[in-house]
Amino acid sequence: MSLPAPDPNATVVVTGASSGIGAELARELSRRGHHVTLVARRRDRLEALAAELGRADARPADLADPAQREQLLGELRQTGRFVAGLCNNAGYGTFGRLWELDAEREREQVRLNVVALHDLILELLPPMVARRQGAVLNVGSIAGSQPLPGNATYAATKAFVNSLSEALHAELKGTGVSCTLLTPGPVRTEFTEVADATDIEGRAPGFVWQTPEEVARQAVAGMVRGRRLVTPGLATKVMSTSGRLTPRPLLLPVMRAAYRKR
Repeated sequence: MSLPAPDPNATVVVTGASSGIGAELARELSRRGHHVTLVARRRDRLEALAAELGRADARPADLADPAQREQLLGELRQTGRFVAGLCNNAGYGTFGRLWELDAEREREQVRLNVVALHDLILELLPPMVARRQGAVLNVGSIAGSQPLPGNATYAATKAFVNSLSEALHAELKGTGVSCTLLTPGPVRTEFTEVADATDIEGRAPGFVWQTPEEVARQAVAGMVRGRRLVTPGLATKVMSTSGRLTPRPLLLPVMRAAYRKR
């Protein structure tokens, strides 16, 4: 076991907790008896979820902003609870040709998907190692298994998350702490709506889609056991493997067509 048993003096931090996988991770952790700290930009949604769960704190923050990240970390230090687990779920994607997309939004995507995740690990992991107990769950993606023309920045950020997480899992061996990488495929969330890509969502066959509840259950179970990798669903495993193994000259034209906005 890696994620410690629920402790009244501990909390598990869940970022991107206002909807989708993040909200369901919080619900699953709460169901297992953990206090959770909910982090996202949308205060109203966080407070509603905190009220629903009971054992929860709402900490609104834009994690792409370094000042707000530092404020969150300061608040965590003052709660009197130690961080037993960290679920790095916050992130978003964009679709389109890179030079035609909003440059600042692309930069913000990297700051949130990569820099904020890295920063929270750097701050919250050392105390876990010092206590010799704790768990990190990083939400990567099968998108990080291959370059995706039309979804270039997002796939690149998830490649960073995937690589960092698996390397960190190996580094943590023997410390009592683990890092689990979650690599979901298509999940029914607000992701494509936020990315203004609902037309792309309709191109994937129905059988490949999963619910955030299913993904969260498997993710938390893997986090508890200290697993290196959780890839929910057979279809997702097949897509992830094919993305890694298919020669790039064959893969890239197919992905370019699949991810082209219409």
